[in-house]
Amino acid sequence: MPAPVTEFKADLAIFPVNTASMLMQLWMRFRFAQRLIDIINYTERDSNDILLREINFRENTRMSLGFFTEKDLEQIKLHGLSLGQVEEQIDFFSGTPPAVRLVRPCTAGDGIICLEESSKIQFLQLYEREGDSISRGKFVPASGAATRMFKALLSERSAGRDITRDLVLAGVKAKREGAADLLAFIDGIRDFAFYKDLSAVLHSQGLDIEILLEKGRFNGIVNALLSPEGLNYAELPKGLLAFHYYPEGARTSFEEHLVEASHYLADPAGRCYLAMTVSPEHFERFNALFQKVRANYEHRLKVTYYLDFSVQRSSTDTIAVELDNVPFRLDDGSLLFRPGGHGALLDNLNEMDCDVVFITNIDNVVPDQCRQEIVKWKKILGGYLLYIRDRVFMFLNALSVNNPEEDLLSDAESFAGGVLNLPIPLSSRNLSSHERAFRLKGMLNRPIRVCGMVKNQGEPGGGPFWVKDDSGATRLQIVEKAQINLDNREQREILAASTHFNPVDLVCSLRNFRGEKFDLREYRDPKAVFISRKSHNGRDLKALELPGLWNGAMAWWITLFLEVPPDTFNPVKTVTDLLRPAHKSGHKTINRPG
Repeated sequence: MPAPVTEFKADLAIFPVNTASMLMQLWMRFRFAQRLIDIINYTERDSNDILLREINFRENTRMSLGFFTEKDLEQIKLHGLSLGQVEEQIDFFSGTPPAVRLVRPCTAGDGIICLEESSKIQFLQLYEREGDSISRGKFVPASGAATRMFKALLSERSAGRDITRDLVLAGVKAKREGAADLLAFIDGIRDFAFYKDLSAVLHSQGLDIEILLEKGRFNGIVNALLSPEGLNYAELPKGLLAFHYYPEGARTSFEEHLVEASHYLADPAGRCYLAMTVSPEHFERFNALFQKVRANYEHRLKVTYYLDFSVQRSSTDTIAVELDNVPFRLDDGSLLFRPGGHGALLDNLNEMDCDVVFITNIDNVVPDQCRQEIVKWKKILGGYLLYIRDRVFMFLNALSVNNPEEDLLSDAESFAGGVLNLPIPLSSRNLSSHERAFRLKGMLNRPIRVCGMVKNQGEPGGGPFWVKDDSGATRLQIVEKAQINLDNREQREILAASTHFNPVDLVCSLRNFRGEKFDLREYRDPKAVFISRKSHNGRDLKALELPGLWNGAMAWWITLFLEVPPDTFNPVKTVTDLLRPAHKSGHKTINRPG
């Protein structure tokens, strides 16, 4: 009879990575074959014994057979994860992540609200009138490095050749990827807010930026911008990069968020609450910058900032696997864990102690002369949220009484279905008044988000769609392309017919009608994960991203889409985006409007 599984104690860390992976797969295949033989040979034995062997096999295959070593288990524990969580993540790689089932794109009047001019004024005034009576905050994910901003420059630099104007022009003519961006960067270099700092770095190295530009020799310029010996912009997060120029000095995108927030977050006492997620390695630099500029902005804008920096918890990291779904191991044999995407920031958002929170990306900011339109639409979105929230709370309070009347139930169902786009089952009319009230309260008592949506103009980003959930009900969701089954022709056609995209311009209500904080983790769809192809030190791998913050992480929120103008969306995805009119110049006046 075969030896018990538990007698096999292989420490794969002693083998080279590829060998360890191969040995593990061979052993697992052997044990699966051995298990089948055991079951055939011992079918006359008590069925409970076979079941016990099956359970032991499943438990020991991953732990004792080398799938995870004792060192692995300790590493998992130090990450704040359990073995069960890691196994569940690996199971996602082995299967096919459930694709979102698109029904149709949201369009103007069908899922997307387009306000008349009078309504815009109404909601703006509502926010200005009632906003001071609630606690407000702003949540900005600011963790990621700006590497992708400089993709074209990094690619040319890594080629190891002289970067000359002739070479760049030849690349543009040959339509070489990135060449046009590199040429735009060089031709517009004097318009970047970091030009003065770049010139100073080159001067310290005995180089003159104007002479280099005149001679058409750009290696020194690119190195001074990207390398650790220079500005090191390729490794810094976007929040620490100089975005806009002002006569008094350049301003980073982090600083622009401080200025912007003062226009719609500050309460009557001038208190202004923001929360930003940053990488652990950049926390000190963010904090140092805040301490450096804080007094100046607080004095000029007449506010007091309450700023919380938080980091993405290691317990939200996910394990990486090889392309054959075997855990990815580093050269020292340890497992590779990766940040679980922006969906992991749900825990950080969940810690905010505010009634209403605005969410936007770190790179979607503008200089002062363009800010008026941005602030106007933030207030419109906030006013519409307060309008909806007040009506939701009114119905929830009324439904909490015993034996609600038929008129109230009908009005609540009409509001839930006709205004909030929530699915109302036809069978509801057959329920008792108590049962109908109970069901309605369950539908209405949840977080609310109003999401700005911009007409498609070729910008990247997910979009608003009507989707079918597991129960067969149709509801509103923000969907990323990675969530869609592109092998299905019908789904591709629905995606192609979309008219709007998600600029990440949200305002959220995080408390219930009794003033209690929601536990936001209860309203996410844990199955809405992403699997993406990545690499580590030149080796391909598969990575798992948790349900996106404004996708699966908010799947069961009350969701409303409001059309906002394109001028409110000014992202910086590549460095040359800073040459667009909305970013190109700054203004010295940053006084907060009365």
